[in-house]
Amino acid sequence: MNKFERQSSSADTQTLPDDIAEELSRLSSEVLSVDDAPSLAPPAPLSQDEVRTIVISLMLTMFLAALDQTIVATALPTIGRQFHDVSNLSWVITAYLLASTAVAPVFGTLSDIYGRRVMIIISLSLFVAGSVLCAIAPNLPMLILARGLQGLGGGGIMPVVQTVISDVVSPRERGQYQAYFSSVWMVGGILGPVIGGVFAEHLRWSMIFWINVPLAAAAIALLLPRMKKIPVFHRKRKVDWLGGVLLMASAVVFMLVLTWGGTRFLWLSPTVLAMVGGAVALAVTFVWHARRADEPFLPLPLLGGSVVPFGLTAGGCALGAITGLTVQLPLYYEAVYHLSASEAGLALIPLAAVSTCGAAIAGRTMARAKHYKRVAIVGTSWAALCGLGLTLTTLPLWALLTLMAAFALGLGTTFPVCVVSVQNSVARPQIGTITGALNFFRSLMSSFTVAAFAAILLIALGADVPLAGEHHGAVNAIPADDMRHAFRYVFGAATALMAGAALCLIMMEERPLAGPSVTQQVEMAE
Repeated sequence: MNKFERQSSSADTQTLPDDIAEELSRLSSEVLSVDDAPSLAPPAPLSQDEVRTIVISLMLTMFLAALDQTIVATALPTIGRQFHDVSNLSWVITAYLLASTAVAPVFGTLSDIYGRRVMIIISLSLFVAGSVLCAIAPNLPMLILARGLQGLGGGGIMPVVQTVISDVVSPRERGQYQAYFSSVWMVGGILGPVIGGVFAEHLRWSMIFWINVPLAAAAIALLLPRMKKIPVFHRKRKVDWLGGVLLMASAVVFMLVLTWGGTRFLWLSPTVLAMVGGAVALAVTFVWHARRADEPFLPLPLLGGSVVPFGLTAGGCALGAITGLTVQLPLYYEAVYHLSASEAGLALIPLAAVSTCGAAIAGRTMARAKHYKRVAIVGTSWAALCGLGLTLTTLPLWALLTLMAAFALGLGTTFPVCVVSVQNSVARPQIGTITGALNFFRSLMSSFTVAAFAAILLIALGADVPLAGEHHGAVNAIPADDMRHAFRYVFGAATALMAGAALCLIMMEERPLAGPSVTQQVEMAE
């Protein structure tokens, strides 16, 4: 007998200890279904045609959300005349913005728990239901409530779409797709007022809501058949509804402060101060709850580290700067250059359109360069220098528009770098949560900047500032020199925001991006 036979013989005769044998006897002998077992092989990768179809459907979905943020504005006078109520018209826009901002982190987190397919269906269904109710609203209060419902769906579209893209393409390739979505957002923002004005003047204002139904149906028809092939990264867990409600409530109160402060109520009025106290109390309660919950709605450690806080701040500063300037620049164009309201709107195109070019440049750079954040550092620094030029000099209109386009080119590089860097810094099952948080904080920063820029103008001019296009004569009554002087502070604030964005990008850790480089993609194709 050789040594292997001796070992086999001893193993056959060896008995298990009594405690181990008893434990084994308690184990269930039930046979589990093979269907319940996880797949042994990874899912087949999506083909280029499938990725292209998914991206097109997602772009169409995001176009809906972008369009409805601006399409109602030009139809408001027509709506006010039909319902014989102009004092509450602003709520048609405010209700949408409040709802869409508050639910952005909710949909992002829920997509990490229940999956992207479920949440994209829910967000689009809420959006379509709200659109139909808006179209058939018999009075203004019902229209405002329906716009809030529509905002719930619209607020979910943005984070879920960005999260689906993170599931489909690698981080290195993702910047290029973020640039595509930036262009869709820009086109929707520009076309919205034009389409809304045409429908309100030549058709019926309800058409601005009915048009969403076929567009949403086309997006769902393109997207859903291919959603089954998208890799699954969500993890089902208990939902912290209390944390979500506290976060949404604090955001709504804070947004109301920014909306009413300086317009309906004085900034230091008891009402505004009480609302600020309420927002702070709700935010502190949310933080207290999140620290003690086993699985909080928005894990606070997720917002820390060497990437996320800097990416959130840089993206918020950039979006705040371009949003604040877009809202306030028509005043400048009308008072200083004596443009009409429609001409002032056209003069905003360089700011919106060229920022998309900056995003495209950054997206392509991320696919090629190892040190991808340098393009955003250079871009934000360049934007700060252009803003400084706007602050220190008075230019003819053509030169102002040229310098504004150069400012937008540098600003646009921020968006793909911040989104991809933040998503690349967290685990796969948390991408939806961090994407929702990113959109949430950027929306809050935009609202804060709009209010801050308006307050700067109010203080510099020493009088109330009418909204662009509403009181054209009142705007022209402001002396051009006074408006130039006041806007130097506005341009200075935008410069400070871009300098802050550049500083945050410098401090942000640059982690390697997973995925093939452009040269590797060419080699694989060959």
